Amino acid sequence: MEYAIAVLDIGKTNKKLVIYNEKMDQIDSIYSEFPTIKYEDLDIEDIEGINTWFIAGLKTFGKKYPVKVISVTTHGATGVCLDKNGIPSIPVVAYTNEVDEEFHDQFYELAGKRKDLQIETATAEVKPLINFAKLLYFLKKRFPDRFAATETILFYPQYFSYILTGKRSADFTYAGCHTYLWDFKNWKWSGVAEKLEILTKLPKIINKPGDILGRITADIAAKTGLSGETIVTTGIHDSNSSLLPYLVNGEQNFILNSTGTWCVVMHPTKELSFKDDELGKMIFYNISAKEELVKTAIFMGGLEFETYLKILQKKHNRDDHPDTDMKIMQEIINDRKIFILPGVVKGAGQFPDSDPRIIDNNMEFSLGEIENRIKTPPFFEDYKKAYLTLVLSLVIQTSIAIERINAPKGAPIYIEGGFRHNKNYVKLLASIFPDSPLFLTNIEEATSYGAALLGKAAMEKRDPADLKEFVNIAFKLVNPEKIDNFSSYANEFLTRI
Repeated sequence: MEYAIAVLDIGKTNKKLVIYNEKMDQIDSIYSEFPTIKYEDLDIEDIEGINTWFIAGLKTFGKKYPVKVISVTTHGATGVCLDKNGIPSIPVVAYTNEVDEEFHDQFYELAGKRKDLQIETATAEVKPLINFAKLLYFLKKRFPDRFAATETILFYPQYFSYILTGKRSADFTYAGCHTYLWDFKNWKWSGVAEKLEILTKLPKIINKPGDILGRITADIAAKTGLSGETIVTTGIHDSNSSLLPYLVNGEQNFILNSTGTWCVVMHPTKELSFKDDELGKMIFYNISAKEELVKTAIFMGGLEFETYLKILQKKHNRDDHPDTDMKIMQEIINDRKIFILPGVVKGAGQFPDSDPRIIDNNMEFSLGEIENRIKTPPFFEDYKKAYLTLVLSLVIQTSIAIERINAPKGAPIYIEGGFRHNKNYVKLLASIFPDSPLFLTNIEEATSYGAALLGKAAMEKRDPADLKEFVNIAFKLVNPEKIDNFSSYANEFLTRI
């Protein structure tokens, strides 16, 4: 083996360190979870634990493989404030912390009107603190002295690249992903950054995500045993990382449904524009690693699925996923009496004003009541029926996201991530989009894979677009089945929200 690529892939739920060889074969990996920890009344990210874990992982893998490049990708809406000594000046506050509506109104009084900002920064409002500029405004109000002492604000991928190299930077895939901080028209920090008075704190260097940021520091080399010549990429936002293999493969005019904690529905496009009825909805643009626009709609489908699945499995003392049963699914659709309404984190999906709850024959049950066993919907006594109703809810949310990114009719839909293993989900989604062929892909870790492509390109001083020979995506067609009355159920679902 000539060299190996180590990918640090920090997801909101799972943290991964994945090893690829120079042929882009995944050859090893370790996974861990680092739940948020408490600081005063706030949930914060355990960056100390994550750093200790991945440095130990690099030491282990460095003994087994010739790691010569480290590529970084992370989840969104997170960053780290550093003081003049390069130490975090403020705890890394998780974007899931709830804030009151008055806070949001105060932010827009300062930053500008919601719809104007959506046009200028291609950013839709996503609650609670998922718009990173809003999270910075929260930090400025909550920790004024510490914020004043902040010298540099780093996006999450660049924080870990900084830990490895000691160098500070930003990349446009993260800056341009629902942060309010990027001016898409003028390709620079936005007016919101000026109004927050943070321009001097944001990195002056804005790299491509696959650019070589530098070599690992002597300290990291000593702790890991890796060569001091090991290079590190600038880092990339995770959704854009998962999209990259498809772009390198030459796919055009397609929809990618990347599923995990977040379901991210993306369609690469050349024009940035919003229709009047799209303004105010959870629709925004990403910037791909190739500097192309990507129309995007998101919701926390994986988190919603896991939340309700745990409730059902605990109730029934089961850990299985029911087989595909379109007959029962059709009965649920025809009856239009039971609904699992989004979401889990209010304000973080395609229906931001929806209160998470369940309807059973016009009786309402809040998620809180169900979690605390105060009340339980009668249909939860039937494990399969409740499971299929949950899948139906997620498919409706996915279909709305697909419609909102304005992909042309007939564009193929690719599903990667956890939901591609859910046969009920993929079969139903294929059935309600009969004109758009739906494919499952063979990429197990699309986010890590995309980051590895950037690592390979950096190591070999090549453009990622020239690496098509190393991308081997197999597409498996999902055959649709006939489903009646879906639109009637979906319409009833929407009227209940």
